[in-house]
Amino acid sequence: MIGKCFGALCIISVAFAIFSGNLEGINEGILSGAQKSVTTTLSLLGIMVFWNGIMEVFKDCGLISFLAKILKPVLKFVFPRAFKEKKGDKEITACISANLLGLSNATTPLALNAIEKLNEGRNSDKATNDMITLSIIGSSCFCLVPTTVIAVRTAMKASITYEIIVPVWIVSGVCMCLGILLSRIVGKISGDS
Repeated sequence: MIGKCFGALCIISVAFAIFSGNLEGINEGILSGAQKSVTTTLSLLGIMVFWNGIMEVFKDCGLISFLAKILKPVLKFVFPRAFKEKKGDKEITACISANLLGLSNATTPLALNAIEKLNEGRNSDKATNDMITLSIIGSSCFCLVPTTVIAVRTAMKASITYEIIVPVWIVSGVCMCLGILLSRIVGKISGDS
């Protein structure tokens, strides 16, 4: 669907450029856009490597394990079936811990592993409430260090880079809590709590 929308936008842009006599503008836009995308990608790469290195240090010094121990009582409430059946509880804890520390790139394989563990022994294609809750938290998780946002703002040479941390905490915390609440409500209604 996105490919069709993008293709339609390209065709409309070229048509308008032909009718307005501004084909040079398209060529200039393509070249400058390609240059900016390469520059931005390299800037983001450097910043993401830096923050992932910091997070690896946190992992090696035991901060992620410590955070997992702190989170376990809360996660037992949020993922009752997983912790009761001891299926995917460790994977969920690792995924949420990594997400809290801003390791968004590392959370995807952890989340997929957790979903596989939650799905073991089931013959249904329907997602459980714990699976849906994990997906919601993965999309809206509270993040102590929003590395991706900081990286993008730094790459774009924003005048304020780190001042957005507190607003990100507020918004992501509210979104995560609302997502968990709605997931629990829908789980109660559907009988999968």
